[in-house]
Amino acid sequence: MTSGKSPEQPWLEAAQQFQQNLVAQWTQAAQAFPGAVGQAPGVAAADPWAAFKAFMPQGSGANPFGMPMPDASTGMGNMGHLFTQAAGHPVTFDPGQLMEIQSNYLKEVGALWNQGMDAKPTGDRRFAGEAWSHNPVSAFSAAAYLLNARTLMALAEAVQGDAKTRNRVRFAVQQWIDASSPSNFLAFNAEAQKKAIDTQGESIAKGVANLLHDMKQGHVSMTDESVFEVGKNVATTEGAVVFENELFQLIEYKPLTAKVYERPFLLVPPCINKFYILDLQPSNSLIRYSVEQGHRTFVVSWRNPDESMSGKSWDDYIEDAVIKAIGVTQDITGAKTINALGFCVGGTMLSNALAVLAARGEEPVNSATFLTTLIDFTDTGILDVFIDENFVKYREMQFADGGLMPGRDLATTFSFLRPNDLVWNYVVGNYLKGESPPPFDLLYWNSDATNLPGPYYAWYLRQTYLENNLVKPGKATVCGEKIDFRKVKIPVYLYGSREDHIVPIGGAYASTQVFPGKKRFVMGASGHIAGVINPPAAGKRSHWIGPANKFPADVNDWIASASEHKGSWWTDWAEWLKPLSGKQIAAPKAYGKGKTYSAIEPAPGRYVKAKA
Repeated sequence: MTSGKSPEQPWLEAAQQFQQNLVAQWTQAAQAFPGAVGQAPGVAAADPWAAFKAFMPQGSGANPFGMPMPDASTGMGNMGHLFTQAAGHPVTFDPGQLMEIQSNYLKEVGALWNQGMDAKPTGDRRFAGEAWSHNPVSAFSAAAYLLNARTLMALAEAVQGDAKTRNRVRFAVQQWIDASSPSNFLAFNAEAQKKAIDTQGESIAKGVANLLHDMKQGHVSMTDESVFEVGKNVATTEGAVVFENELFQLIEYKPLTAKVYERPFLLVPPCINKFYILDLQPSNSLIRYSVEQGHRTFVVSWRNPDESMSGKSWDDYIEDAVIKAIGVTQDITGAKTINALGFCVGGTMLSNALAVLAARGEEPVNSATFLTTLIDFTDTGILDVFIDENFVKYREMQFADGGLMPGRDLATTFSFLRPNDLVWNYVVGNYLKGESPPPFDLLYWNSDATNLPGPYYAWYLRQTYLENNLVKPGKATVCGEKIDFRKVKIPVYLYGSREDHIVPIGGAYASTQVFPGKKRFVMGASGHIAGVINPPAAGKRSHWIGPANKFPADVNDWIASASEHKGSWWTDWAEWLKPLSGKQIAAPKAYGKGKTYSAIEPAPGRYVKAKA
């Protein structure tokens, strides 16, 4: 070439830019780890790449062909940086286990070498395509990668230390393994190469276009976001905003039955997400389902915080949002008591509101439903690896004078809990293969991030994940009241998802030991979202119900005693809620109540449409 740039240069430049963007996002997600936050609590790291480096062996990049092995004399060798940074301190192995791992590795390396270019990667869907088996170089790189991945995880399992240290090491090693996959590199991805040849380079051009688009919007596209618009083809259940303040709008939905139950129903979604996960489409809307069951339904739609809300605290959200929404729902309907539901963090907030009201001698809520909710934070699953005293102190100092926790940072963290499904899968498809992800309402919602006020976030981290104070009677103070769930004696319905990685089934079940009144616990199949959003008409999945009024301390004992029921748990919940809802009365003809609570605007309202 005589020109200053080769034809490949734009692709290389774009790829480098994307890598930097992805690393920056991962840096935000990884800041919880020792060495990533700073040299001392509350002191930011001088090296902006420190968090990413915490997951990479020192002096090396992602290498699909090989990895340094621990040295027999030191027990760590060149991999020391990866394990030490993950744990936050030097780690050791059992010498016997280390020797066995090294011996097995050498044997498998020898076997792989003998196979040569006939080696085939097996047991991993990333390399299951026909193109991999027909490309000897790619096939060998994948087989070598899988061997190295197995060995690295064996080393992670062999680390000596407490449970938190071992979990941190496993998590960090898994991140490095997933990032190192040859499927993530155009030089080794046989399918991407074949597609580039078949399309005469068109897939590469589309990949660059996809890359530039995602760099501009600031996140990896999981779906075609241009197809969806809140209020037009998601969040379409008919209703109106009947109250608003600086924290939330209250939506009342139009009745779909001639009569409604006299006791209204209030849903409190998580403020870390937007409410329309409960109202994606008419066919899978829990909001619409509750309206169809004859409940006069109200939903809290959280405001997406901006700088004007940077000083808002947990107390503000409990007093001026959850408790306020309960009171407004009572005022509008004239009901002495209501039924309420909290989902995820919305459930944690609802539980706090109930405890505050109980401490004041008030009981405006007749029953409560908690969906995939943590109240006892003993079992928090993989999220525990992010939380320690240094990290929480750092956040407390960061937000001491207010500030916002950006929604994109939170979204990135959650994506890297399942990186192959929620990160690398789209990197490969969008950029290496030049594919456009299909429209999917749930993934559109997942990409619609929300901010959090910094003081709210910092309080939540310490009182729940770090110190688990909510379940210690009198330990946590909210809105001036000591939290004591022994005073919350109303009936509760508790739901947990079996494969939930955000609220583990044990964490959801732990609430059975918290509330003293009548309770029902149901376990659903699938994960945090798919387990909850499971309408009966779909005929999918199962749910499990245990013997009435028997809640052993260990969730595994409950699971062993539970019986499986085909289909959605929604019908079981509807039957539970029905007798708690009072008699049926004529459905209201108008939204709200008089001039005080007149309709402000049609649902879903303005707040849910604000972007982070």
